[in-house]
Amino acid sequence: MATHHQILIVGAGNAGISVAAQLLRADSKLKIGIIDPSETHYYQPAWTLVGGGVFNVNKTARPQASVIPTGAQWIKESVQTFDPENNTLTTDAGQYSYDYLVVCPGIQLDWNKIKGLPEALGKNGVTSNYSFKTAPYTFECLKNFKGGNAVFTDPGTPVKCGGAPHKIMYMAGDYLRMNGLLPKSNLQYFTARSFLFAVPEYNKTLLEVVERIGAKLNFFHDLVEIRADEKIAVFNTKNEAGEPVLKEQPYDFIHVCPPQSAPDFVKTSPLAMKGDPLGWVDVNKDSLRHNTYRNVYSLGDASSLPTSKTGAAIRKQAPVVVANLLDDIRNKAPQGVYDGYTACPLVTGYGKLVMAEFDYDKKPAMSFPIDQTKEQWSMYQVKRRLLPWMYWNMILKGKA
Repeated sequence: MATHHQILIVGAGNAGISVAAQLLRADSKLKIGIIDPSETHYYQPAWTLVGGGVFNVNKTARPQASVIPTGAQWIKESVQTFDPENNTLTTDAGQYSYDYLVVCPGIQLDWNKIKGLPEALGKNGVTSNYSFKTAPYTFECLKNFKGGNAVFTDPGTPVKCGGAPHKIMYMAGDYLRMNGLLPKSNLQYFTARSFLFAVPEYNKTLLEVVERIGAKLNFFHDLVEIRADEKIAVFNTKNEAGEPVLKEQPYDFIHVCPPQSAPDFVKTSPLAMKGDPLGWVDVNKDSLRHNTYRNVYSLGDASSLPTSKTGAAIRKQAPVVVANLLDDIRNKAPQGVYDGYTACPLVTGYGKLVMAEFDYDKKPAMSFPIDQTKEQWSMYQVKRRLLPWMYWNMILKGKA
């Protein structure tokens, strides 16, 4: 196995595979290595639908080997440290050097930051769509729920697919309505943030959905503990005097979105933003090039880009990284610019979806000739049927 690569990519998720595939379509002679220890590649955007009982979780997973682009070398190892001054990195099995580095290892789910959560997850009504193992359990919880407290949480950190913590609440509310259980149910949404959704045009419709299912929104509430034996969730919040207090919330069913950060091996490296406890890779928001190391690029969930962390964002970031890398290799000034585009397909019920698309300025950037600020059956079909096909057959092959 080669230990030096013209382009070394850390991460074989959506971002890493897309960039490698697009690079090789542009120039098949490029020497590209992809470092990732994972045996399985997941299509994570469908896990909300899995949690709602309308998507087979097994269709969200394929062998990693099946998506590695022809011409790229897969290094099935784990990165331990970066040494960008010397254009090297160390894995659990050796050291590799590069001319150019692309860092896109995805996001780290910090389950252990919530006391009692790791032990409680996946049983007794504690679930999360953020895990392949527990997304199917979400629907089991819904089917077994006969009324009571249904609690949904959202942390204060950036998370992948920022709408996912409340999308499952909308689906749960719709499921309970269809089964005559909504009057017996107390839906509670707890978020550490001060808002539901950051773009006003979409937020207006989402608040109408919240009202339709009778859910209560609790802002500035950060989940810190699950007491599984008592079925109590504990939140950090403030009282009317602005003093920190703990609030206990009983639950019969709770969906948890864990706090998230850059992977530890990024967080502790010279590539991370200085002074940032979450450790995102410090890149220019327009060029996606590292602010200190000029031969390093980053995209996707581990990057410092100030936009929502979604697969749709990666689809617009990848061509910018590819274009700028190719310019670099050809000794040209990089011309690619990313405008912060991202999208969040907000499932608001069975057969209903708000397709939120926007840019760095939180301004809608709609792609379809319809009013995307409203719930649409057609957009639900895009989410459920078109996007999974597009992911496996177009995006990962560098064609979209």
